[in-house]
Amino acid sequence: MRLIARAMGRYKGAVALCVVVKLFATLSELMLPYILEHIIDTVAPRGDLPLAVFWGALMFAAALVCRQLNVAANRRGVRNAHNVSYDIRQALFQKTASLSGSQFDAFGLPSLISRMTSDSYNVQSAAQQLQTLCVRAPMLLIGGVAVTLVMDAPLALVLVAMLPVLVAVVLAVSARGLPMYRRVQHKLDGVVRIMRENITGIRVVKALSKTQYEKARFRRANDEMAASDIAAGTVMAIPSPFMQLCLNGGLTLVVLIGAGRVNDGTLEPGVILAFLTYFNMIAMGVMGLSRIFMTMSRAMASADRIDQVLQTPPGQRVLSPGEAKTPAGGGFIRFEDVSFSYGEGDGSAAGFAGEEREKALSGISFCLERGERLGIIGPTGCGKSTVVSLLMRFYDASEGGVFVDGRDVRAYEPDELRRKFGVCFQNDMVFQDSLRANVDFGRDVGEQALRAAVEAAQAAEYIDELADGLDHQADIKGANLSGGQKQRLLVARALAASPDILILDDSSSALDYKTDAAMRRAIVRHCAGSALIMVAQRVSSVMGMTHILVMDNGRCLGCGTHEELLKTCPAYLETYRIQMGEMA
Repeated sequence: MRLIARAMGRYKGAVALCVVVKLFATLSELMLPYILEHIIDTVAPRGDLPLAVFWGALMFAAALVCRQLNVAANRRGVRNAHNVSYDIRQALFQKTASLSGSQFDAFGLPSLISRMTSDSYNVQSAAQQLQTLCVRAPMLLIGGVAVTLVMDAPLALVLVAMLPVLVAVVLAVSARGLPMYRRVQHKLDGVVRIMRENITGIRVVKALSKTQYEKARFRRANDEMAASDIAAGTVMAIPSPFMQLCLNGGLTLVVLIGAGRVNDGTLEPGVILAFLTYFNMIAMGVMGLSRIFMTMSRAMASADRIDQVLQTPPGQRVLSPGEAKTPAGGGFIRFEDVSFSYGEGDGSAAGFAGEEREKALSGISFCLERGERLGIIGPTGCGKSTVVSLLMRFYDASEGGVFVDGRDVRAYEPDELRRKFGVCFQNDMVFQDSLRANVDFGRDVGEQALRAAVEAAQAAEYIDELADGLDHQADIKGANLSGGQKQRLLVARALAASPDILILDDSSSALDYKTDAAMRRAIVRHCAGSALIMVAQRVSSVMGMTHILVMDNGRCLGCGTHEELLKTCPAYLETYRIQMGEMA
């Protein structure tokens, strides 16, 4: 609830206006039975037609005012709730973008997606009801009881006697329902995860004829979520029939007691009619409270999940010069005895306390100057991409130091550090936009620089054949481009801003050897003054680099030029012979 209160606090003027309007709408609604009772018991017996018309017109005016004020309040409440939801989604998106790698891993992408969508919608519903139903329901309940006490206290005591029982039931059920809704949202994370995996890997599923298998897997997750949701809904539905039973029993007592008193002449018939109307209003108020508690139970569970993300402390802070490490030597890029384990490094919740973690990197050291080129080669899972992640500070090293331009990467503001890079990641993203927008990526790259990047990446070869050239629209994830076309487009994006450090992480795996070689030569010319790091599994992709780092199982097996490694690194020599066809 603290999250909802904070979000609504930004619109306290608009929220207060909505509450006041809804308050007056409810008061005008409460006046209707009272006017009706006055017409029946006082005006009608006098036979004064003009007076009856006056009070009838007054009742009609009150009904019209009630309707207009309710419409205005509901519209304002919906608008305020949308604003609150918008702010929460914005804050959640910004926070998600600033999470460290380990923090992002701890929450998980499916969970973050469901918090951004389903949880924020639950909070929006609660924000709307807090301004409308949370005003109307208590007012109908309290106001109805108050007016009936004024009209006839003995008869009103029938209603008053039931209220403590009803409120106790609602509170007890709500306390039980809150943890159940937390479990529902957790189960929803699993459904989102499986949906995302299937949508992303739909071609693999179809190619291997595993549609039925994936349907069964989704059905199990969906059944678990549905069972949790049904259980929570069943518990939260208990107050409704119980209240109906109590209220209908009370209504019967009011009619029986009231009829006897009318027969005795101690009560007017109009009072009975007004009581019945007020009784229905009180019933609506109690049912409204039941809805409020149901919505609030769901919203509180969702708000807690959103607040977990928003209140996550910064996983990576910028170190002051006194805190940062100092490199032991020169070099534009420098790794000094770097070790890293996923779940450590930034102290996030992703780790497993008390467990010994397997090291993704162990004792990695190298130095690279501007204009030099480093190739990193090794089998899948050996830690090549982890080196890139530490260099860009997606994670912090567990041991050792990572330096760029003589400074500890932890001493840079994140944007300041990452503006030095042009990166083409493994499995990178092509956005649903024009090819030009995908290469420029909001950096206002000039036409000449953009064209040079496209040509260096060998992407001009197919872009110039398109009728609309760079204005050609790419589908989601580049579905209308081949694998090689996507990779060349992504390399062009990395080259476009003339970065100080160019990183190509397995960015030519879908290219033929001729295109790969032509692209590497063009990149060397295009980024002559930049430090180039190329992560690859092909020896042909790295053999021309000024330095080659050979990795396996997170360790450095050798570092040097191609010729040096052929003599000193058996693993590199074996890979070279296998790939280049020079078997011993």
